Order: sequence, then structure tokens, then C-alpha cells
Amino acid sequence: MNPLKAPLHVQILVALIVGAIVGVLVNPGDVEFPEQTQVEIEQFEGHIHVTELARSETGEERAVFPTLHLSSDQFVRRYPFIEVPEGGNLEGIDQSIAVTDQKFRVFEDSTGISVSYTRNYNGNPLLTNDHFETRAELAHKYPLFLGTYDDYSKSVSRTVTIVAKWVGDLFLSLLKMVTIPLIVSSLITGVTGLGGTGKLGSMFSKTLGYYVVTSFLAITTGIIMVNIIRPGVGAVIPGAGETVHLGTDQSLPGIFAGLVSQMIPSNPVAALANGEFLSIITFSILFAIFILRAGDAARETLTNFFAAFFEAIMGLTMFVIHLAPIGVLAFMTYATASQGLDIFMTLAWYMLTVFLALLIHATVTMPILLKFVAGRSPWEYFRALSPALMTAFSTASSNGTLPLTMTCVEKNAGVSNRTSSFVLPLGATINMDGTALYEAVAVLFIAQATAGFELSLSTQIIVAVTALLASVGAAGIPHAGLVMMAIVLQAVGLPLDAQGVIIAVDRVLDMCRTTVNVWSDSCGCAVIEKLTTEEAVPATETA
Repeated sequence: MNPLKAPLHVQILVALIVGAIVGVLVNPGDVEFPEQTQVEIEQFEGHIHVTELARSETGEERAVFPTLHLSSDQFVRRYPFIEVPEGGNLEGIDQSIAVTDQKFRVFEDSTGISVSYTRNYNGNPLLTNDHFETRAELAHKYPLFLGTYDDYSKSVSRTVTIVAKWVGDLFLSLLKMVTIPLIVSSLITGVTGLGGTGKLGSMFSKTLGYYVVTSFLAITTGIIMVNIIRPGVGAVIPGAGETVHLGTDQSLPGIFAGLVSQMIPSNPVAALANGEFLSIITFSILFAIFILRAGDAARETLTNFFAAFFEAIMGLTMFVIHLAPIGVLAFMTYATASQGLDIFMTLAWYMLTVFLALLIHATVTMPILLKFVAGRSPWEYFRALSPALMTAFSTASSNGTLPLTMTCVEKNAGVSNRTSSFVLPLGATINMDGTALYEAVAVLFIAQATAGFELSLSTQIIVAVTALLASVGAAGIPHAGLVMMAIVLQAVGLPLDAQGVIIAVDRVLDMCRTTVNVWSDSCGCAVIEKLTTEEAVPATETA
């Protein structure tokens, strides 16, 4: 069989497998740190200064990375296994810290150079991640890693990683290029096709109800799995990696105030240019409503115009979609070529908990809704959506996958444009089952691993409610998943620093939860289609 003539889902599956194999083959792996290392802890001017020194065979000492200047609270959160006397006086601290199992990796892509450094302090794992735009920046902060980078810069691995990231980003840009025109034209044609504002209100209420119910079920599944597996018990997760720096108004009320503000665009043209999805959706729906309320001549002219525009943009979308196997191949090659394995072993139970919870939600909860509410065969529906799901997995972008999702739902699954054009754009923006589940599991994992933290039933309820509200309210915020996690951590009084090691495996879990997000949105189309079948009217009927 000619692979170029195979069905799209087969081509994408082959691309996933080939990309993973190529990435593993060119993965440079971790480098063992060649020099003995010791840790110096000093205190002056109200701060604790921690320096990690490497000693060469000649006795020369050099800092592995710049000295950390920490407050007492920051020191305790970063090094919970080092007991600090009351008042933060270091005189009573045992400073004999054995540094073992030191490994690091350096890789480069089209955005710059990344460093990941893992080691154990007295048997407790620590992780430091950093990113640089130039070699000079790397040399300034991590001079001991420069030799490894110079060797890597001449390797095939570097070339493959950079090219794969570049090609993958080009494909994602093509998808994003058609996303906004597709949302505008599909929403306007979908709303005008409903034939009246009463039917729009009915579809909106049913769609929003579906989102809330499925998100709550996802969060509940995640909490149950955390309590069964208990991945955080006995785990050490110091915040030695990247942390999130929040703005001054990132409380839950602040998030919702921003959400409402984003829904009303002061400049619709600017909203289109900047890709502000909530603003675009609001304006498109309002514009379509007033097309329905316009005179016969204006209504017919505008309806025909946007129908023709939608047909043209779908043609362009289909062209881009046929390039999906190339994009998926590039993304999978980059993902497997750049990720190490050690951190995954450290967080194996946590990752397994997230994966199993996502799997149960995707293969049990959603199929039940498909079978008994939508009256659809879950397996047939999954096959129809498989190209979109595999693309979502490789790109980790719900919005980027939206054009392909709409095509699969309409062309393969037979859902009407009337439903898909309304449910999918809204779902890609505010319906995040997988992300809400992930946030709940991550926060409870951190709580289990935090010494002295009481994980009561009321705390878990707060986590569930906050994750549910934040999953809706954080729509449109850059790096929404990280902001959401910070909101939930703050809600139950857990330290933000603990996100550091979680973020190290975020890319892999992001691929999984994005796939669940897209699957939930797609299933929502079938459910809403079934619930509103009796309301379907010919596209020419007016309000």
C-alpha cells in the first residue's frame, strides 16, 4: 500500500511512530558530571547563600551555577530535608551535604539552548532547568556545561532537533493561520443557520451545562485516583526548577473579572489581529444575531457572503490538514529528541496517576455519554476523530488543532455544521476537562508530598471547586495551566515553589491532557447534536 494514499489517520499514526523512533535514536542522553561537588551554605545580611562548587582533579574549585540568595522561608521550601533551627540561625545546621548522581543534558532548538541539571542532596532529588538564547549566556551562567554544549553543537542530534522544531512550528503556524477566519465564518454561519435567537440560547445553555458536568466528572476522577494511588506519599519534590511568577491580580475573582473584560472587545479588529478568542467568539455571535434581525435583503446578502467565505476557508483548511503527517512527524521527533528519562522515573507514580485518570475519563466517562446520551458508537466516533486526536497529542494545542477537529467532526462523524461551528470554538476556549483533571491531581500530589500538610476532605473539595472554576476562568490567559495551578495551590495554602519539578514533565502530560480536551469537545458535539435535534430548522428559516 502506498503510504501517501493511506487514510489520513493512518498517515498520522505512522508519523507519530516514526517521529518517536527518530527522536529516541538522536536523543543525546544525560551526561555524567565529571567532577566532585560540594555545597557551601553561608548566612549574612538576612539571607542564606547556597553555592554548589565543583572540584577538579587539580583541586581547582568552580561554581556549578551562580550562588542562590534565599530567605529562610525560601531555603526551607527548596531544601525541606535540611532542618533549620527556629529563627533561621544556620549555626546548628549540619552542612555536610553529599552531592551524588549528578547528570545534566544540553539541547538546542529554534528558540534557544536549554539546560536540565539533576542531582541528589543527601539522597534527595533536585532539578534545575534553564533556557538561554545564546552560547554566551550559557557560558556566563553554566561555564562547566560549555564543553558538552560545544560537542553537542557539532552533532546530528542538534541539527535534527532544530529542524524538527522549526518544521513543527511552521505547521502549527499554518493551522493557526486558518483558525481565526474559520471560527468567525463558522460561528456566523452556524448561528444564522439556527434560524432564531431562542434556539441559540437553548444551544448555549445545553453546551455550557455539558462543559460543567464533564469538567466536574474529570476532576472527580482525578481526585479518586490520587487517593487510591497516593503518588505523593514519600515523594520529595523541592522547588528547584522553574517557578511561576504571577501578576498582582491573579486571584480567582481577578481571573473572572479579566474573563468578562475579554468577552467584550473594545476593538474587534484588534481582537482578530491579536487572536483574542473570547472576544472573537462574543463579537461573531452578536454579529450573527443582528444579521438575523436585519431586513430581508441585508440578511440574505450577509448570510450568503459568510456561507461562501466559510466554504472557501474550509478549502484552505483541508489543504493545511493534508500536511498534518509532516507536522506530527516533526513534533514527535522534537519531543523525544529533547526530553530526558531520569526525571520521568523520579515522578513515575505522579505521571501514572495523571495518565490513568485521563485514560479513565477518556475511555469510560466520555464513551458512556456518547452511548447513552448521544446514541453513538464510541469506537466509531473515536475512529472518526482519530486524526484530530493524534494531532492534538503531538502539538499539545487545542486551538491549533481546531480546524482539523471541525473537519473530522463534520466530514467523518457526520455532525452538522450548525452544531460543530458553535460547540467546538467555544469548547476550545473554555472547556478543559483534561487540564482541570491535571491541575487537581498535581495539587493533591504536592499536598501529599508536603510534610505536615493535612489533606482533609474539605481541602479536596476546595481543590475540586477551585480547579473547576479556574478551568473556565483562565481561558485566554497565556500559560493558563501554570496560572491555574498557582491559583489552586494558593487556595489551599501550598507553596508555589513546588511547581518546579512538576513543570519538568509538563510537556508530556500536556500532550495527554490536550488530547482529552479535544476528545471532550468532540463528544460534546455529538451530545449537543442529539439534545437539540428537534430544534434543527432549515438554514433559510428566519427568526
